[in-house]
Amino acid sequence: MTDRIELRGLRVLAVCGALPEERERPQPFAVDLDVAVDLAPAGRSDELADTVDYGTLARAVARVAAEGRFTLMERLAQRIAEEVGGDARVESVTVAVHKLRPPVPVDLASAGVRISRTFRS
Repeated sequence: MTDRIELRGLRVLAVCGALPEERERPQPFAVDLDVAVDLAPAGRSDELADTVDYGTLARAVARVAAEGRFTLMERLAQRIAEEVGGDARVESVTVAVHKLRPPVPVDLASAGVRISRTFRS
């Protein structure tokens, strides 16, 4: 499948980190999604019901980030992928999670992970 819905730079707050101070309060993250889904039905009909609503995707990502507590960004990305893959129309998803204030003693804009998961082929 080459059709994709793309979300870029979704800002969320999440409790995610291995250090004790990171586990006490939410931190800012940016999330990118590439969702493989057949967009032909929506292209023909021009109806929102015939696609995966990117607003619904964004709210789902924000909910996963807000409700969970994670040690690793890998787990946060996995939970987002599982939530997105819950829609039967989604064939696969790539999730990138970027910690915007990584706690390192050097000038680092962000640290992140990118995972890809396939649900249907």
